[in-house]
Amino acid sequence: MIKAPSLTVGIEEEYLLVDPATRNLVTDPNKGLWDEAYAAIGGRVTPEFLRAQMEVGTRPHATIQDLADDLCDLRRNLGSVTAGHDAAIIAASTHPFALWWEQKSTDKERYQTLASDLGVVAHRLVICGMHVHAGIEDPEMRIDLMNQVSYFLPHLLALSTSSPFWGGRNTGLKSYRMNVFRTMPRTGLPEHFDSWSEYQRHVGVLVEAGLIPDASKIWWDIRPSVRYPTLEMRISDICTRWRDAVSIAALYRCLLHMLFRLRTSNQRWRTYAQMLVSENVWRAQRYGTAGDLMDFGKSALVPFPDLIDELVELLRPDAEELGCVAEIEHARVIAREGTSAARQLDVYQQSIHDGKSVDDALKDVVDLLIAETLEDT
Repeated sequence: MIKAPSLTVGIEEEYLLVDPATRNLVTDPNKGLWDEAYAAIGGRVTPEFLRAQMEVGTRPHATIQDLADDLCDLRRNLGSVTAGHDAAIIAASTHPFALWWEQKSTDKERYQTLASDLGVVAHRLVICGMHVHAGIEDPEMRIDLMNQVSYFLPHLLALSTSSPFWGGRNTGLKSYRMNVFRTMPRTGLPEHFDSWSEYQRHVGVLVEAGLIPDASKIWWDIRPSVRYPTLEMRISDICTRWRDAVSIAALYRCLLHMLFRLRTSNQRWRTYAQMLVSENVWRAQRYGTAGDLMDFGKSALVPFPDLIDELVELLRPDAEELGCVAEIEHARVIAREGTSAARQLDVYQQSIHDGKSVDDALKDVVDLLIAETLEDT
């Protein structure tokens, strides 16, 4: 009998700090803000590469409902702290108009090393993401499920897109963050490995050559976590609305549950070449929920909302067992009403239509992000 993975679930989110008056990034937040954040949240809030960023992490949870409560608490508490220092957090993967060369990096050895290794590539990382951890204790199963679930990464990206602007311009993409992040080495879809030992051997080549200290410097769209016995999904933008984030976490958890369920019946999801899945990744970052993705079984492009309808029905038995039917059903709402990226573009275009300048229209987008980040928390 194969032992089932626990599939405990946790979320890490990265926020940008903005000045509510100028709507620009707070390039150098004061020490008091960080002291209060640590007092309110403890070690679950940490600095990121840029001083204008803050990262939080939920605890691992056995239910999606507990995860949602934890995430809301983190956003609400951090929002309260930053408000006391004339700042606000926004959950978006890029800032609508901040300029990367004006940002300051955090004065920590690990970030100084990153900047030294990557040069200007590191300094352009004015981007934020959301990582979802799912507990899979058996390392062999971790690799097997990583190989299979990679097929669905474009779907999760499309549901999360929140970065249509870069440097004050509409990029034409729903997730421009992906383009910035892909300039880093060791990013993108993971390799296919036949076993945990094969994965370790490949990592070992890089470590022994002195290229990386450990596997934490492999930044794939999904990877075995170095710190925890989890499979860490990293492809998604950060969701501005917490309900969208929880829905994506629920979908990811249910996908892994479904793949394990198939495994117990000696079945598995067909794996496809990276070049094929990469096509869907591109379409997800370009169009978000408004476009089509390739259904490789049908060899045809299918409207994204139709794919989500099929996916929700496929995962219904797993969602019922895990108690998160409502949360995966919410993916239908995202697919039809659009993500944060779509709402940002709507606000921007409406402001321009109303006669506002480009600068003021972009500030209206920041106001939307400030409001939605703490909405209903």
